[in-house]
Amino acid sequence: MDTRPLGSSGLSVPAVGVGTWQAVPSADRVTEAIDAGANFFDSSPMYGASERALGAALEGKRAAALVATKVWTTDDAEAQTQIDNALGWFGGRVDLYQVHNLVAWRSRLEMLEARRDQGSVAAIGATHWSPSAFGELEDVMRTGRVSAIQVPYNPIERDVERRILPLAADLNVGVVIMRPFAEGELMRRPPDSASLEPLASFGVQTWGQALLKWILSDERCHVAIPATSRPGRTSENAAAGAPPWLGPDERDLVARLAAA
Repeated sequence: MDTRPLGSSGLSVPAVGVGTWQAVPSADRVTEAIDAGANFFDSSPMYGASERALGAALEGKRAAALVATKVWTTDDAEAQTQIDNALGWFGGRVDLYQVHNLVAWRSRLEMLEARRDQGSVAAIGATHWSPSAFGELEDVMRTGRVSAIQVPYNPIERDVERRILPLAADLNVGVVIMRPFAEGELMRRPPDSASLEPLASFGVQTWGQALLKWILSDERCHVAIPATSRPGRTSENAAAGAPPWLGPDERDLVARLAAA
């Protein structure tokens, strides 16, 4: 598993982590991920019981994990409650605390900066899923107050290539990639094994690995966070997080297969 510095955050992250959107983490899944080197776990209060479940699954393993979560509310009191709850579930520390979907980002950054100054938050980030909000996300990045962002990126969702990824590189902002499989859309009709044969020398055995390699071969992307509840799938995904990386021709092949 390749490990990458997450921009100026001070965190060193695996190339493949674990998302928990619509995939409530269990102790078995967490153990599988840590054993495979995919020890970056992303959650949010938006994900139902995900944060609480992840905290319970990390019992006895918290020191081996990097936890990213989010604050997501316009209400100041509720925001403080969300932060307090998360710190309680994650052993008094969150490695990357993000403002989810830029909701009330100015006041939320103030809250997170206070927690960072107290030592309970290591790094601060911001997220958004919609290209319509990328202009505002750029504004947040330029403040210098976030050291990481989380955005969608895959062969059929490439809006971040235009301005977000170049700006992140210029500002040394870390990039966490959500929706590497386009929320499952890219997995519904995977290409046959013969189509993937040109990628075999890059360690690609499955379509999911091809998609993750496609993302991670862009050096501006630091960690991809696919979500899964299937035993063995986390280990399979993690295997895509190591070199050799795809070149332009191989990335073009994956993009063509995704569009087919």
